[in-house]
Formats: sequence, structure tokens, C-alpha cells
Amino acid sequence: MHSILRPADQERTPTGTVRFEGEASGSGVSLFLVNNQPGEGPGLHRHPYSETWVVRSGSVRFTADGEDLDAGPGDIVVVGPETPHKFENLGPGRLDLVCVHDSPRIIQEELEEQAGA
Repeated sequence: MHSILRPADQERTPTGTVRFEGEASGSGVSLFLVNNQPGEGPGLHRHPYSETWVVRSGSVRFTADGEDLDAGPGDIVVVGPETPHKFENLGPGRLDLVCVHDSPRIIQEELEEQAGA
């Protein structure tokens, strides 16, 4: 099986982040393509699987299990299953980030309100 999901067919959040759930395309992973403004990012949440981020551009602060981790272009950050985490674009420009979910569906338990996604 193979497929291609064109930009016009991609699900987007109000801030422009692309949400892709792999199950419908026969993929074992899901992802978010984040391209947000300074100060934006999801509130504290967790997943029953690991999550991996690839920072393509911008400056971001991850909070994982209460610890702050600052990352920039080229950095790869990983959290394990059930780890409470969030991130925020530190600015000054947009954040381009790929969030890889080790699951064909995105399963997320919100632990606090979102600042933006």
C-alpha cells in the first residue's frame, strides 16, 4: 500500500499546524507538523506511547516530567510513554517542528489548558 496526502487534504488546527493520523493511510505512526508563533504551544498532556520531536527551525522550550529542556534547529527530543510534557515557541520567529507519535492514532490526555498549538 502507498499513498500521498496533498496539502489541500491535510487536517489543520486554527494556528496552521498539520495533524496526520497514520491509521487511515496504513502507517504505524502519526505526527504534527508545527509552524507556530512565539508563545504558542500545547498545554501539559501525555500519551500512552513515546513522542519524538525534530526541531527544524526556531527556538523551543520543552517541559517533560517537570524539567525544562531548550532546543533549537537540528535537535531531536524524545519523551517516553506516560510522560507529562508540553512545549512553547520561545521566539522571536516561527517554530517549525515535527512531532512524531509512535502510534497509528493520536491518543492524548490533556493535563492543563493549551496556550495554542
